[in-house]
Amino acid sequence: MKVFVTGATGFIGSAVVQELINAGHEVLGLARSQQSAELLAAAGAQVHHGDLQDLDSLKAGVAQADGVIHTGFIHDFTQFAAMCEVDRRAIEAMGEVLAGTDKPFIVTSGTALLPSGKLALENDARPADSPNPRQTEQAADALAAKGIRVTVVRLPPSVHGEGDHGFVPILINFARQKGISVYIEDGTNLWPAVHRFDAAKLFRLALEKNESGLTRYHGVAEQGIAFKEIAEVIGRHLNVPVVSKSAGDAAAHFEWFAHFAAFNNPSLAVQTQEQLNWQPTHIGLIEDIDNDYYFTA
Repeated sequence: MKVFVTGATGFIGSAVVQELINAGHEVLGLARSQQSAELLAAAGAQVHHGDLQDLDSLKAGVAQADGVIHTGFIHDFTQFAAMCEVDRRAIEAMGEVLAGTDKPFIVTSGTALLPSGKLALENDARPADSPNPRQTEQAADALAAKGIRVTVVRLPPSVHGEGDHGFVPILINFARQKGISVYIEDGTNLWPAVHRFDAAKLFRLALEKNESGLTRYHGVAEQGIAFKEIAEVIGRHLNVPVVSKSAGDAAAHFEWFAHFAAFNNPSLAVQTQEQLNWQPTHIGLIEDIDNDYYFTA
């Protein structure tokens, strides 16, 4: 199968590209720079020049493929609402080309969009009154209503592994800059997690399953790691105190990241594992972030 992949040189997308190629698929990767194009070519993928805001380039990439995996997202949290709108428009544009083709379309969402503190399951829906501006699943729902074959892969707050530049490295940077590693209250809020290579395999399996209608899977290997455990590993590696702060003081400490630090998002992937025979095999979050490569960047 020839697969068009957005975010193809990103932390998750690059793992997806390699997983697809290793399984015998042909990959057409979206590249917005010459550097990205060179990385894709070196990985054995074909290059399609464009970006998420160039809708014509997205449509042209989709038209050349037998299936689409959308892992791309512009991670500019200073303009988060605007970037969520870019994501929605990109999904909508790619869906226009897929209409009437029966080709699979895999889009990336997150378990943290589901209600906080409740064990998140694949069949759970995002609350209609959610203030989060991320519109990925609403866009997927709209396409499915038009008969487009859409699969949503929900990833946990931490997709980890060497080269991670997501939430855990952000926590490390806060601890390094402020001289303390902080958790909120008793630190029992839970972050589910998955290794990037296990997540990549899930994307491939979901593509190959190619189920009709709208399907949702959870890329969750660990149901939930207490935030305090993450803070303790960070504190030990940086040799800084590990400190509990009240919700208010933690908000001041974490600044723009306070909402993410407070995630309490226990999640299961039982249905996903059963339906796709997906069995995560890589190391867990705590063991992974205990490696020096999380602290040498």
